[in-house]
Amino acid sequence: MTVDPRAALDRLLAALEAHYHAVSTRRADDDPKVDDAYDVLADAFEVYDDALVRVYSETLPFYLADDDDAEDDEDEDEDEEDADDDLDPLDGVEIEDD
Repeated sequence: MTVDPRAALDRLLAALEAHYHAVSTRRADDDPKVDDAYDVLADAFEVYDDALVRVYSETLPFYLADDDDAEDDEDEDEDEEDADDDLDPLDGVEIEDD
């Protein structure tokens, strides 16, 4: 089934508006409306991206990261911080006051 790119774009724009509204009217950090709007937005983005590829052989300049990718990025950031700590020449050196 091929989705019309224009219809997919309209859905994506509506999802962006709904996500903004959910975020701007959030009542708590764990508001389920924000999570739901996020999921709808992610799905609309994927449908639009797929429609562009199928109809026009065109891709967007960005993509949605998989949850696994996000966890890998966090692990890499922690590894970089640990590596930076290892490079501190004064790490573990005690300076005596006279």
